[in-house]
Amino acid sequence: MSHWLLIALGGWALLMSLWITAGEPGTYSRQPLWIALVPLMLIGGWFAMDALTALGESLNSKPAIRAVNLAIPAVFAALILVLWQLIVTGFAVPQVLLPAPSTIGVTFITELQTLAQDFAQTWLKAVLAGWIIGCGSGFAVALLIDRSPFLQKGLLPIGNIMSSIPIVGIAPIMVMWFGFDWQSKAAVVVIMTFFPMLVNTLAGLHASDNLHLNLLHTYAGNRRQTLWYVQLPAALPFIFNALKLNSTLALIGAIVAEFFGTPIVGMGFRISTEVGRMNMDMVWATILVAALAGSISYGLLALLERRLTFWHPSTRANG
Repeated sequence: MSHWLLIALGGWALLMSLWITAGEPGTYSRQPLWIALVPLMLIGGWFAMDALTALGESLNSKPAIRAVNLAIPAVFAALILVLWQLIVTGFAVPQVLLPAPSTIGVTFITELQTLAQDFAQTWLKAVLAGWIIGCGSGFAVALLIDRSPFLQKGLLPIGNIMSSIPIVGIAPIMVMWFGFDWQSKAAVVVIMTFFPMLVNTLAGLHASDNLHLNLLHTYAGNRRQTLWYVQLPAALPFIFNALKLNSTLALIGAIVAEFFGTPIVGMGFRISTEVGRMNMDMVWATILVAALAGSISYGLLALLERRLTFWHPSTRANG
C-alpha cells in the first residue's frame, strides 16, 4: 500500500474523529469505531512525518531546509495535541484527571494577566537573577582555579555533593535565610546552577588542543593570551552546554522552591494553590507558560551558540 494512501487514510480518520467527538463527549466509549480510527491516525501521522523528513533531506536550499526542520517538530506537536484532544473528549476523561488542550488554551487566554504576573515573579526575578549570578560565579571561579590543582580537587567533590542534595532540602533553608520573596528562590537557583557551570567550564578549559598550546608557547604567549586565544574558544561548547542545562534547571528549581513559601504570586504558588482547588486547567496553563519560557530560553541560547561556535565541527556538521 502506498505511503500517500496511508497518509490520506490517516487524514480521513482524523476528520472523522473530530466530527464524531464534536457533538457529545464520551462518543468513543459508546462507539467502537475508535478502534479503527486511532490506529489509522497514528499510521498516517507516522508516514506523514517520515515524508516530511525525507523532503528536508532532499532539499538543497538552506532556508527551505530550516523551514522543514522547524515544521517537523511543529507538526509532531500538533498531532500529539489533536490526539490528546480526541482521547479526552472521546472517552469523557474527567477534567480533574486531564483537561483537554482546548480547555487549557481557553484558560491560558482568559487568565493571561494572572499568568503574566506569575511569570514576572518567577522567571523575570528569581530565575533570571539566579541564573546570571550562578552561571557567572561558576565561570569566574573556574577561571580562578584553572591553574590550581588542589582547589580543583577540593571544590569538585563538594560540587558532586551539592548536586545530589534535593531541592526540597535546600529550599526551606533558603526561605529562612532570605525571606519569602523572590530572593530566596534566586538563592536556590544560584546553588543549582553554580556547580554545573564550574564543572563544564573546567572541562572545557582542559580540552584545549596541545598543538595550539605549544604553538602559542613557541611565540612566547602569556597566560592571558593562552586563555583568550586557545582555552576559552575550546571551552565555548562546554560553557554553552552548561548554560542550556542551567536554563531548565533554574526554572525547575525556582518553581519547586515556591512550594515552600512565597508571596501570593508565582508559578509554583499558582500550581500548588490550584491543585488544592482541583482547578487543573489553570495548573496546566501554568505548566504551559513554564514550558514555553524554558523552550524559548534554550532556543535562544542554542542560536547564540551557533553564532559563536560556527567553527566547531559539531556546528558545521549540523549547519
